[in-house]
Amino acid sequence: MDPLWIIFAFGFGFTVKQIGLPPLVGFLMAGFALNLFGVENSETLTQIADFGILLLLFTIGLKLKIRNLLKPEIWAASSLHMLITTLFFGLLILLFSFFSFSKFTNLSLQTSFLIAFALSFSSTIFAVKILEETGSMKSKHGRIAIGILVVQDIFAVIFLTLSSGKTPTVWAFALLLLLFVPMLIKNRKLSFILNHAGHGELLILLGVLLPLTGAGLFSLVGLKADLGALVFGMLLADHYRAEELADIMMGFKDLFLAAFFLTIGLSDIPTPESFSIALLLALLMPLKMLLLFIILTRFKLRARTSALSSFSLANYSEFGLIVGAAGVASGWISSEWLVIFAVSLSLTMIMVSPLNMQAQSIYAKFQNYFLRFETENRLPEDEPIVFGKEEVIVFGMGRTGSEVYEVMQDK
Repeated sequence: MDPLWIIFAFGFGFTVKQIGLPPLVGFLMAGFALNLFGVENSETLTQIADFGILLLLFTIGLKLKIRNLLKPEIWAASSLHMLITTLFFGLLILLFSFFSFSKFTNLSLQTSFLIAFALSFSSTIFAVKILEETGSMKSKHGRIAIGILVVQDIFAVIFLTLSSGKTPTVWAFALLLLLFVPMLIKNRKLSFILNHAGHGELLILLGVLLPLTGAGLFSLVGLKADLGALVFGMLLADHYRAEELADIMMGFKDLFLAAFFLTIGLSDIPTPESFSIALLLALLMPLKMLLLFIILTRFKLRARTSALSSFSLANYSEFGLIVGAAGVASGWISSEWLVIFAVSLSLTMIMVSPLNMQAQSIYAKFQNYFLRFETENRLPEDEPIVFGKEEVIVFGMGRTGSEVYEVMQDK
């Protein structure tokens, strides 16, 4: 990779991080800046970006346990939210064609709904970073958010597979059957390799080899390479080392995805009209967040859980850029829309970052308003903890907790 790209990517990423924004916003800005200096995209950078997408889907697959997605508040809520968002935004984009924006004038119904579909995703990278920084990954709203993100990612992979235009061979069905034979992973060769790969460079190399192998095999049988990376991750999801592998590959995934955001910035420079459209789309983002909050409360989740989940899933997604890139490759939309998606993604991240960092205090301040949306009956696992006469509570009955419990009991 050209050192100039690395310098710009680090410089812009470091700068935006100092003001509380995700570095990927800086990577997009770096791409635009390089474009202004006349730097053009290269085959090497594109290949690195493609591998970043493979790693992203592979790490998602490692955390994709089907049984955790079968809860209605996850799969049904996510599907319903994407459907309503796509329909509403699609019709709204059609209405924009009556205004003076030239980008909207020649949009067909199919193209309008493709743009709306791209806007219906929430950013996996942003949500995971926010949940990690606030220590909420294991919380109820954190698990709900991650589950919804995985369902959205599945929809994205299905779209990417269908949009590839390839005709699957008969061997494609044999590969997809891998999803139904998890015992191959638990007791056989791949499990043996993962068990004995250690915790260092061999495990990293395995994390690189597996998505490439899955992508290559799926391409050979006429399926989308991205789907192969996701499936190979899913095959390992129940292995006890899957989480360790996902964690160790996270940094590499972020590194290679930086190239993807650079390629988006290098594709074109936003014009004043493109920026205006991106700002208009960004201002629609609160509607998407409000819709998700209402849907989650209808599935009997607490107002607090629904609100915090909606905050972390509010902004637009890097998957919207990936879907948009597939639309450009298929000739459904112009490349200018990729720039619009990139700018609107950046704007929503700027809007949502302070909201998420202050999410707890915001909910506490407007709690009475949020509680109006709660259903009378809620999911048992999401009921608040109600204390009686207890004066002392010990969390965790390990060595220290047990000792504290005995001391307090004696007193």
